[in-house]
Formats: sequence, structure tokens, C-alpha cells
Amino acid sequence: MRIGFGYDVHAFATGRKLVLGGVEIPFEKGLLGHSDADVLLHAVMDALLGAAALGDIGQLFPDSEARYKDISSLLLLEQVVELLKTKCYTCNNLDCTIVAQVPKLAPYRDEMRKRLAAALGVDPEQVSIKATTTEGLGFTGRQEGIAAYAVCTVKQRES
Repeated sequence: MRIGFGYDVHAFATGRKLVLGGVEIPFEKGLLGHSDADVLLHAVMDALLGAAALGDIGQLFPDSEARYKDISSLLLLEQVVELLKTKCYTCNNLDCTIVAQVPKLAPYRDEMRKRLAAALGVDPEQVSIKATTTEGLGFTGRQEGIAAYAVCTVKQRES
């Protein structure tokens, strides 16, 4: 059993869709990034990669490569899961926290869990997603962007 931790942050930007956990959320702003800027999935991918000591998403999917421009982070997560499989790792448990003053995320949490579980090939009961605010403090409190944390356990089977 191995443990991985991931963190990511993206600033809000006008003219972009807001995508979190693979779910498009109605909001007047999206997140700035080379891909779809799904801050939650980026944290999840880094947690998974960290648990398996396979680098990070910046190494695998550099923002200098045009093929990743506006790509769905769900597609990138699927590639990370396949990479873990080649090393005989599977996700056992995933716990995530999204830090955002706006928008309200509770109505979308179950769909995010389902999409993450499907991409990971696990039961939704193995995926936890929480959302919190910072009570107006910091960049998320000033509504400048969103941050996400993820911690996972992975297990390795014999090859």
C-alpha cells in the first residue's frame, strides 16, 4: 500500500467553462489553464502519480505541447490510470477537498464522485469529495480562483 498527495490551483478567467471533477458547472467564469483547467482532477492525478513515484502532470502533460490545449482532464486521468496499470498499481481510496468561495458545489458532488470512480475503475464508495470555503481569506476567499487537495492510497499487485 502506498499513499499519494496532490495539490493544484487555478485562477478564474472569463470566457471559459468551469469544469470540476469532470463535471461542467454553470458559473460566469471558468479556470485559467492550458487544458480544461480541472483543478480537482489535476490534484487527483498528481496524488496518483506521487503514490506510484511516477512524476507529476507537468512532466507527463507539459503545457508547452499543443496537443494538450483545452483537452479534457478526464482524458488525461484515464492516461494516468493506464500508466499506473502498467506498473501494476490500482487506486484503493481517494479523498479530495475543493477550496472555493464560489460557486456552491454541493449539488455537483455526487456526479463528480461517479465520474472520478468510473475513470479510476473503482466503486464510488471509494471516492470522497468535499468542498469548503476559506471564510473570505486568501485568494480563494477573494474569489480569484479555486484550489484542490487530493490524497489517495494505491495498491500494487504482482505482475
